[in-house]
Amino acid sequence: MSVGEEIRTEQVRPQQSLATDAARNLATTTKSTPQMQEISSRWLLRRLPWVQVQGGTYRVNRRLSYSVGDGRVTFVKTGDRVQVIPAELGELPALRTFDDQEVLGELARRCEQREFAPGETLSSFGSQVDGVFLLAHGRAEKLGTGPYGDDSVLGVLADGSYFGEACVLDPEAMWEYTARAVTNCTVLVLPRGEIEQVAERADSLRDHLALLRAVPQQRTNKYGEREIDLSAGHVGEQEIPSTFVDYEPSPREYELSVAQTVLRIHTRVADLYNQPMNQTEQQLRLTVEALKERQEHELINNREFGLLNNCEYDQRLQPHDGAPGPDDMDELLSRRRGSKLFLAHPRAISAFGRECNRRGLYPESVEVDGNRVPSWRGVPIFPCNKIPISDARTTSIICMRTGDEDAGVIGLRQSGLPDEIEPGLSARFMGINEQAIMSYLVTAYYSAAVLVPDALGVLENVEIGRWR
Repeated sequence: MSVGEEIRTEQVRPQQSLATDAARNLATTTKSTPQMQEISSRWLLRRLPWVQVQGGTYRVNRRLSYSVGDGRVTFVKTGDRVQVIPAELGELPALRTFDDQEVLGELARRCEQREFAPGETLSSFGSQVDGVFLLAHGRAEKLGTGPYGDDSVLGVLADGSYFGEACVLDPEAMWEYTARAVTNCTVLVLPRGEIEQVAERADSLRDHLALLRAVPQQRTNKYGEREIDLSAGHVGEQEIPSTFVDYEPSPREYELSVAQTVLRIHTRVADLYNQPMNQTEQQLRLTVEALKERQEHELINNREFGLLNNCEYDQRLQPHDGAPGPDDMDELLSRRRGSKLFLAHPRAISAFGRECNRRGLYPESVEVDGNRVPSWRGVPIFPCNKIPISDARTTSIICMRTGDEDAGVIGLRQSGLPDEIEPGLSARFMGINEQAIMSYLVTAYYSAAVLVPDALGVLENVEIGRWR
């Protein structure tokens, strides 16, 4: 008998026991609850101190500050030509309150595009400031002179930065540092002479600049706040200065934001398929998880109150070598007291780990809520996949101090809502329609506030794709 005949004989043998497929129809299977891949650790929601907000609005009162106009400039690119958006020139301190769009457009058209190769000098210490430099793309270093005559890095400039703005009000302004390109840089330069020509022909700009020059210089501390006059170390009957603490006349108010959705469940499903798991509860559970994910995303990225968009310009740092290194993390920590946590995309944490390994450093981990998380200088680094990664494979690392008592970053919400299932989150039954479908309105109210500017810092343009 051939092999083929043996196979045919084996196939026609009668079944001698119950097949597993048929047995499964009568067996009680062990089931998992519905799973969802979108759920993340959401460390920001867990570690942010939440403040009860009655009335839906939270007002942040601060000391009066005179530092205005600290922002980034935005550009448009057409082929290899770069242009500054005219309204973005209002980010310069001297043009902060100037709103003549026609004049701003004329200034934007007079900007000269220049290209600098790595190592080239953009400005030289001690020379006269000949224009306002707008860094459209690239990275540059601000260099000073160290105690022994060597170069000392004072800061790093990146896309959207500007420098040399002092020449707008002071034609005799001098460069206090040297700016040198680290990478290929595309810069728009608005020459001082062009500003003067436009001011001669535009009465609005000439009057605006004249008014600013006539305002006496305000005495401020290093944070830009109005100085409080004090006297210390005196002897005898020296006259003691008098003072007062001035407040911002128009403090910022944060209104609670909202995230909502309508959950619909057919009554037939809720009535007949509630064993062994309650369908309504499971549907609501997954909906709440998705709502919380969106809530954390908004706390990071919202244009009004998101952390990335509400960090002050002087608290935004650039990595010295592109990749996030220990020196950059130290610089981020040094900008504030009592830093409580870092937030970084998991791929940024991996990039930081590679830099530490390259230097032979092994950061310790700390235990938080029963979980081991990486840390730097004892400050935990929490993963957050809501921090965006750009097409250029760059991202940001957030460092902040939290808490109302420490003048840090706080979360805002209002508890005690009707049909509340968690603080600040409610699920209200909306009834049953003519198609026998039940509806629940699921709502979350939330926001975030930065009580003082130095509570929040961001390390920007962190490169995550560099392998050595």
